[in-house]
Amino acid sequence: MDFETLGLEPHLVRAVQKLGFVEPTPIQEKAIPAIIEGQQDLVGLAQTGTGKTAAYGLPLLQLIDFSRSQVQGLILCPTRELCVQISKDLVRFSRYVKNAKIVAVYGGAGMEPQIRQIKKGAQIIAATPGRLLDLIKRGIVNLKHVDYVVLDEADEMLTMGFLEDLDEILSKTPSEKRTWLFSATMTAPVARISQNYMKDQVEITIGRKNSGAGNISHFKYVVMEKDRYPALKRIIDYHPNIFSLVFCRTRKETQAVAEKLIKDGYNAESLHGDLSQTQRDYVMRRFREKSLQILVATDVAARGLDVDDISHVIQYNLPDEPGAYTHRSGRTARAGKSGTSIVLINTRENRKLAYVEQVTGVRFQHQKVPSGRAICEKQLYGMVERLVATDVNHEEIAAFLPPVYNTLAGLSKEELIQHFVSIEFNRFLDYYKDAGDINARTPQKKGFQKKGSKGKRAAVKKKASKGFRENPAQIRKLFLNMGQLDDIQKGAITRLVCDRSGIRSNQIGKIEVMREFSFLEVDADSAPHVMKSMKGASLDGKKVSMGYAEKKAEKSGRSGKKRGAKKKWTAKKGKTSSGGRKFPSSRNRTSARANERWGS
Repeated sequence: MDFETLGLEPHLVRAVQKLGFVEPTPIQEKAIPAIIEGQQDLVGLAQTGTGKTAAYGLPLLQLIDFSRSQVQGLILCPTRELCVQISKDLVRFSRYVKNAKIVAVYGGAGMEPQIRQIKKGAQIIAATPGRLLDLIKRGIVNLKHVDYVVLDEADEMLTMGFLEDLDEILSKTPSEKRTWLFSATMTAPVARISQNYMKDQVEITIGRKNSGAGNISHFKYVVMEKDRYPALKRIIDYHPNIFSLVFCRTRKETQAVAEKLIKDGYNAESLHGDLSQTQRDYVMRRFREKSLQILVATDVAARGLDVDDISHVIQYNLPDEPGAYTHRSGRTARAGKSGTSIVLINTRENRKLAYVEQVTGVRFQHQKVPSGRAICEKQLYGMVERLVATDVNHEEIAAFLPPVYNTLAGLSKEELIQHFVSIEFNRFLDYYKDAGDINARTPQKKGFQKKGSKGKRAAVKKKASKGFRENPAQIRKLFLNMGQLDDIQKGAITRLVCDRSGIRSNQIGKIEVMREFSFLEVDADSAPHVMKSMKGASLDGKKVSMGYAEKKAEKSGRSGKKRGAKKKWTAKKGKTSSGGRKFPSSRNRTSARANERWGS
């Protein structure tokens, strides 16, 4: 089958062929005719890198009336990188479409250029929810003429805390519009989105639901925690021609790992949310051009990274949610190619990995971290292969060779080879000559659950799938110095905490936005890490301060005691011990109410 048989108009087929695409991918083959010929909403489930953008982008371009200047098509996606990539793809697809205006709207970049493009009459907007909502409130974007809405990477948008923003944006669109939802995984929240915002939808699933691509090999390496970075280096060194994406959980860890690799002589860079848009664009351009060999990134930053030839995806840490593994591993084996996905785990993470296997259907093959000798052999043979494959320009080099021949005349063939190899090879020999075995000893595999323990298996499954603990003893309440007066939304708090700390939104409990500050609940185990990661954070230009709510309550109580020596303030009753009532300022009254509700 080719694109001409899918019902696309000739000018779109011509654009696709100009880009070098001959046959549609499975998701394109099924989705394009369903969208063009039908009137139903559509749910498309396919792994990352299977061509979902063209699956909805080509029929969208065919259905839009480009003689009108109103916004008719809206594409919502989780990150700026993916937003930019989608808009670039649509511009390429529409190269032979008259008057087509496609605008990318995303945060982290100047708003004025985006506003100017929209005012020129954009028919399609690809946007991240936060920036789009801002432009809607400013009266710049009007969605009342939208006929088609695409929710791209819907699972990631929900994971990043965009649910409230999606609700508000979709409420501004006409009820009779058509909605197309595309996702790599069908999680429970995504299913609820399809139920709430879609009607009479048809579902297209490519491969096994919630699974990764079939042409990816999945390997696990088990090491002690202290050997995680040395293991990463050995894996990289064992593959001399590696072109790899390394995933870390947090921005801080991403930066630290990248800096270590650079210091150790690797061609590496980091990609995370603390970089400016200019820095991010520079790093991504280097990686696409393959002038960068190893990119260390967070999950969020790597969204929209469309590179076809990534040979290895290495999970320096497992993601917090099993579904995220599908997105990570999908960065390799794109466009029908094969690839390798590797996870590094410590001895305590075997059960977590087993749950990833259960949810995604992936089976990890246990591999040994290569020995120093094996790495040296690989590097040597790799270097010899590069030597043999090197093109020699005899005419250009001939004039320089006579003195070289004279200098090397005293060396035998064997000595010459030894000297040449040692120039590149000595550092590996020196580094790995005393390298020991860093593989952790693991117990014999017993499976995810013991046979016959149905109740226990269900309990473990429920516990593994629940990111946030409901036991009050395992919850910490955190104080944030921004509230209603700062026009802050719960979704913004969720995204800020998740993006900086690396935790998932389901590890955050109740959020309450007060007049001048806010409170949020997090898992007790995650609280210290969240607190540490928020140092130096800012939101909408204001410095963010975070502390334990209990400590805020204690501090308020101590200061009250100093102010009224014998009249002890009781938060619960709001009275002094002598029976009189003490009336603090409005800010202190708010603090008192907060202490009453959240204090120890």
